[in-house]
Amino acid sequence: MPDAYFKYRIFTLYSKSLPLDLACRVWDVFCRDGEEFLFRTGLGILRLYEDILLQMDFIHIAQFLTKLPEDITSEKLFTCITSVQMQNSNKKWAQVFASLMKDNKEGDKNHSPALKS
Repeated sequence: MPDAYFKYRIFTLYSKSLPLDLACRVWDVFCRDGEEFLFRTGLGILRLYEDILLQMDFIHIAQFLTKLPEDITSEKLFTCITSVQMQNSNKKWAQVFASLMKDNKEGDKNHSPALKS
C-alpha cells in the first residue's frame, strides 16, 4: 500500500501536499536536476518530519503526508533534501522512474471503467 502514496507524490510532483511556493521550487529543481530529485524530496520530507511520523499510526501518517503543514519552510525542507545521499549502483533513476510510470499506466488500465460501444 505505501507504494500507492509514493506514486501519488511522484506523479503530482508534490503539488498537492506541499504549499504552492515549495511545490514550485521542487518543480524547478526537478526540471534542472532530473528524476532523482523527486526521490530525494520524498526522503527529505520523511527526514524533516521523522520524529512526528514515528509517533503516528499508518492512517495518520498517510493523512499527514497528504497535506503537509503550511508553516514548512523552504530552508528546512531543502536542508533535509540536500542531506539525503543516494547511491544508484544498480539502476539509473530514469529506469526507476520509467518503471513507476509503466506500473501506473497498467494500474490505470485495470481500474478504469471499460468503454461501451
